Amino acid sequence: MDLVYPVSIAPLASAGKGAREMVPVVEPTGTVFGRASRASCHSGTKLLHPVVHLHIINRFGQVYLQRRAATKTLLPLYWDTAVGGHVNYGEYLREALFREAAEELGFFDFNPVLLVSYIYESPIEKELVNTFATVGNFTLKPDGTEVCEGRWWTVEEIEAAFGKDILTPNFEYEFPKIKQSLLALL
Repeated sequence: MDLVYPVSIAPLASAGKGAREMVPVVEPTGTVFGRASRASCHSGTKLLHPVVHLHIINRFGQVYLQRRAATKTLLPLYWDTAVGGHVNYGEYLREALFREAAEELGFFDFNPVLLVSYIYESPIEKELVNTFATVGNFTLKPDGTEVCEGRWWTVEEIEAAFGKDILTPNFEYEFPKIKQSLLALL
């Protein structure tokens, strides 16, 4: 049975993209038991929903970070994971990962490795984060809409930026968890 959380039709007609996007609602194991609008998941309901992250590492051990566009609702102009986004209802994790990589960086040809899955809770939402990585010398093209720029960072530069309102809180939470796994991929 597919549990659908109630959403009023009237607000959807005039609401933005997030109100119309449906995302899976999951158990901590990742098992889908319902769906809800992206907007309702970001409204403080704390409905657990899956997202994907992709860390891109070059052959020199540098990590590519994206700078979130100034138009983003959450954390505009903060530096963040190379690729990140919500899994759509009915979409597999890898499908979401490749879709987001294509949308944000024009990035299609890579071999992702799953590093870790964990629950991240912010004041407005609760996400099941599925973190992947890939290694290579890639040409990346920020889309200009969701991502205003990107660049390669050394691990030392990343760690020096911690706690200075440069990096997203989720990135600061995630990076120490995966640092050794990233370096082991080289």
